[in-house]
Amino acid sequence: MNGNVIVTGGSRGIGLAIVKQLVAEGYRVIAIARAESEPLREEIARNQSNESGALAFVPFDFADLDAIPNLVLRLKKEFGLPYGLINNAAVGPSGLLANMHKSQIEDVLRINIAAPLLLTKHVVRNMMVAKSGRIINISSIIASTGFSGLSVYAASKGALTGFTKSLAREVGGLGITVNAIAPGFLVTDMTATLGAEDRMKVARRAALSRLAEVEDVAYAVSYLLGEQARNVTGTVLTVDAGATA
Repeated sequence: MNGNVIVTGGSRGIGLAIVKQLVAEGYRVIAIARAESEPLREEIARNQSNESGALAFVPFDFADLDAIPNLVLRLKKEFGLPYGLINNAAVGPSGLLANMHKSQIEDVLRINIAAPLLLTKHVVRNMMVAKSGRIINISSIIASTGFSGLSVYAASKGALTGFTKSLAREVGGLGITVNAIAPGFLVTDMTATLGAEDRMKVARRAALSRLAEVEDVAYAVSYLLGEQARNVTGTVLTVDAGATA
């Protein structure tokens, strides 16, 4: 079995796709989310009887910043030293900045910036002991392109880019890589609610004339976790079917 990989926001969407891919590749995956979704529950049951990597669920709300140190201690005690950390959990309320309530802004900054920084702080200490590890932050193309109504979300994802590049320099000498992935507009339950014509309009903006899928992001994570990416660090890998080409 490959090493332990922590995936935050692992109960649905991109996080669940990452969980499924890594389990299939033999990693021991610890999915963290506020609640266990039915698809994640089914995935856990499916992997109890096969020979691929193990899968466990740990409930946690990243709005509780003070509890993060104890969470990391619990994960180390139950599963051992971590090999990978995928910072995927995020919130993204839409709305014009001028109309957004202070509490909404604080929620985004707490969960999208403060939580991954604090979680990484405590997880990377264990990686430093092992002198190896992979940290992957899930950002967004909105951090570089912008999007009306998502200025606070864009700010939080932009912060992850600077964090990624700086931390890569801090821990690179210890054999730890730090990268980010910037997904574009993806085929998800959210885009499924769009009409066929609206979906085609979005797809036509991309160089490949289609939408990327959550599995594409999972493949990118798999690559960055693997030995073939041992000399890739401090980068932002864009997965958007060429929408920003």
